[in-house]
Amino acid sequence: MISLKHTGRTRQVVAEPSSSRIVPRPVPESQAQDPRGYQLAQLRRRFSPRETAVGGATSLVFKLVPSDPDFPFELAHLECDLRVPDAYPEARPQLRVRNSDMPRGFAINVERGWERLAERRTSTLLALVNALDKNLESFLSEQKAETVKLVPVKDTRHLDAEHAGVPSPAQPQPQPQQLAARPKPPPYKPEPTYTREQTAEAKARRAQEVRQLEARMGRLPRFRRSPDGVVFTLPIEPKRRDELPPGLHSVNSLHLIVPLLYPLQDLRVQLNEADAADAEPVEELFTQRAASQKSMSLMSHVNYLAQNLHTLDKQARLAKKAQEAEAQKEAEQEAEREAARAAERVQQEAQQKPQETENTHIKVIPRPPEWDRDSDEDEDTEESSDDGGAALPEEPAEAATAAATDTPERGTMISFPYVELHGIEVLQVSLLSLTVKCERCRTPNDMTGLKPGVEKKGSCSKCGTQLAALFRQQLVHQNSTRAGFIDLSGCRVADMLPSTFVPTCSRCSTPCQGLVSVRGETTTNVCRECHGKFTFKVPEVKFLFITPGSRAPPTMGPRRRVEKLGLHAGEPLPDRGACAHYRKSFRWFRFSCCSRVHPCDRCHDAAEDHMNEWANRMICGFCSREQNYAVDSCTFCGRSVIGKRGRGFWEGGKGTRDQRTMSRKDPRKYKRLGPG
Repeated sequence: MISLKHTGRTRQVVAEPSSSRIVPRPVPESQAQDPRGYQLAQLRRRFSPRETAVGGATSLVFKLVPSDPDFPFELAHLECDLRVPDAYPEARPQLRVRNSDMPRGFAINVERGWERLAERRTSTLLALVNALDKNLESFLSEQKAETVKLVPVKDTRHLDAEHAGVPSPAQPQPQPQQLAARPKPPPYKPEPTYTREQTAEAKARRAQEVRQLEARMGRLPRFRRSPDGVVFTLPIEPKRRDELPPGLHSVNSLHLIVPLLYPLQDLRVQLNEADAADAEPVEELFTQRAASQKSMSLMSHVNYLAQNLHTLDKQARLAKKAQEAEAQKEAEQEAEREAARAAERVQQEAQQKPQETENTHIKVIPRPPEWDRDSDEDEDTEESSDDGGAALPEEPAEAATAAATDTPERGTMISFPYVELHGIEVLQVSLLSLTVKCERCRTPNDMTGLKPGVEKKGSCSKCGTQLAALFRQQLVHQNSTRAGFIDLSGCRVADMLPSTFVPTCSRCSTPCQGLVSVRGETTTNVCRECHGKFTFKVPEVKFLFITPGSRAPPTMGPRRRVEKLGLHAGEPLPDRGACAHYRKSFRWFRFSCCSRVHPCDRCHDAAEDHMNEWANRMICGFCSREQNYAVDSCTFCGRSVIGKRGRGFWEGGKGTRDQRTMSRKDPRKYKRLGPG
């Protein structure tokens, strides 16, 4: 197509490109001849899979590592079994997830997501695998698919009857007690139906509250939204985190599940990075409260959960205790009823028993009552002590167990499996130094000088992620190799650096001074009290990840205050940007040291408490537009920001050099002028 444009007095002819001249992307000849073989070769080069032939298809088993550095799930890799039919690309490829530690419901979600990708896309197998990697977080964030497990039951009663020599009964009649103990099926609850007006009103309200939620929290770094718009991943900071149980200490985000017919359908929530035993009662209690408060918005529900998470946890604990007490009471009543029924059966059997037992030669002699009294006195004598006859109360076994394991088992356990102690009673780590790896970028960082019970914070040297570590000490002796537990946030343990150990002499039980040692090194010293020689060696160090430790540090620091200058584009600066130090400089500078705006370096030093660094941006004094630093003129309005060039000043070699026309204020006017 050709169009005519008038440009002044001349007429210019411009030819627009035609769609017929657009060249498609070239396809390799090998792909055009054998697309299946070409795409399989791509997968072999990329993943090096284990390849087998299964029932008219090629099975490729490989491990897909998530490429997202902010991947929120504890998944090292996704073990994929990709089956490509012989008729591909006419037939669709199938994916099977083979992770043994992943619940089957989430694996089904990933497989269904693969089917949706295969239906929408017509690209290669490698592109489909890359799309699966990109959408893996959204697939795992969906609600867990329901699964049913079928258990075969075999009837072996006829075999037992044949072995016993008794003919098997045709149909055993259930006992009345068994019929009474059989639980009643739950009542049938039909699914609720809604009118068109209710559905339309619910969809309109849901869209409005979702927009409000995205406007308030959409800019946060950990905010995510699933492709179907049902699951929202939101960051959360509980108000009283120290009052939460250990299983909820590390909660930093949640999955807000908003049904498509919200608020007609109940709102649900899932707490991330938390123990299921502590999180599920709180989630159920929040669901009940959200169902009773239909007038509250989504943002109000999220704010309530962040402010009252500790309250919901306490209510869930009280409800659990009440249920346990009620269950215990019912169990006691059932035991009493069972005992009464057993006594009744014994009485009936005694009445039905023939009187022939009276003539038997076996006689039952009752136990003399003094024997019971003597046995009681013997027990009292054994329990009495030698100190005046008063019995000492025994400590319960639970208290002894609690005292032995007062350090909770959470975080990362550090142990010395083959520790060698000679002349040492106990060994403890007083200052621990570690090498940790950032969970975001896997960069090693050193955290030294960890004291027991004192949290130490730092940041990653590459990505700046905040890191935190808390060391909880334990004693190492001949029967225990645990050195303590480490609560880490934002990182994981990689190795132990030279640390300070405090040994206790086995002869006089005196703690010695701290000795620096490292893995594989034999340390020998002498006790300062009894002068006994002792030696210890730590051949190997083991780290066992048990649970997430302390809460993760905040991902965002305090926001820097934005400097409000009150400028408007197109209007000049006050005095056109000139200051008392430089009357011919018509611009302001934004200094890189503090990102603040000042007319010159002297103005910066007078106003700030630090020395200035090089300014990389400037604001024109004529049009007030901020831009990258330019030497002499504005890139928007073109005006000179250094005054009139070449009018009596040296200006670094760009001005005049004639000493007769130089200004008297210019120091170069009288340079190199001697007396003769």
